[in-house]
Amino acid sequence: MLSIRRLTAATALACTLPLIAAGTALAQSGAPVAAQTSFDAKQTDAIETIVRAYLIEHPEVLLEALDALEAKRTADQSAAQKAAVAEVGPALFETPEGTVLGNPDGDVTVVEFFDYNCGFCKKAMQDMDSLIAADPNIRFVLKEIPVLGPQSLEAARVSLAFREIAPNEYAAYHRALLGSRGTADEASAIAVAQDFGVEEAALRTAMQSSAVTEALRQSNEMATRLGINGTPSYVVGEEVVSGAVGLDNLQASIANVRECGTIAC
Repeated sequence: MLSIRRLTAATALACTLPLIAAGTALAQSGAPVAAQTSFDAKQTDAIETIVRAYLIEHPEVLLEALDALEAKRTADQSAAQKAAVAEVGPALFETPEGTVLGNPDGDVTVVEFFDYNCGFCKKAMQDMDSLIAADPNIRFVLKEIPVLGPQSLEAARVSLAFREIAPNEYAAYHRALLGSRGTADEASAIAVAQDFGVEEAALRTAMQSSAVTEALRQSNEMATRLGINGTPSYVVGEEVVSGAVGLDNLQASIANVRECGTIAC
């Protein structure tokens, strides 16, 4: 079965092939191709016959064209995202002092965009911890993008407020909240913060601060500019890696960045 992406590409290709065939038919007939802007019924029938016959005789051409189109779209998207990473600039890799996971002076930075209610993010946390434990030169930065509704926004506000109050405890707080069961919301995020000795009153004050609001705005704007619309998503080096790709793929991307400057050498 064709994927939605392939089906869309197939539709575009189906619309294009008659024009290619038309040019071929006209060229064979000796008619001036550039001057031809419309076709009569007889010409249309001839074009459709040529297209049908060619595709029946060479069906592999359709799949080859779809593969080429998909590869081009992937390459175009990657190039656009890489340009967006450069445009976003240092803000993408910055985080308040004390909140970098791993090595603050690491040679490769991995930025993860996450949501506290994202099931895949919960699973990906183990990948993050394994990566940091195995690689002493990884600098890991977290960007909160609450894309899964109001409860995620509540949890993110509490988390960023906690980061403002106790930046050196943020990594541990992040692991505790993301690793907790049930829905993350304001109440559950505050309860986890209290386990770390941060009082609710202080959190509520910080939650309304311009720093928390600005951090959320920046992260959401970055995600939009980078074409990120789901969690988890990563920026490794200067390129976007979408989805919970797993530890092996993350390590391979990092190794490639070290070797040749891109996630795929």
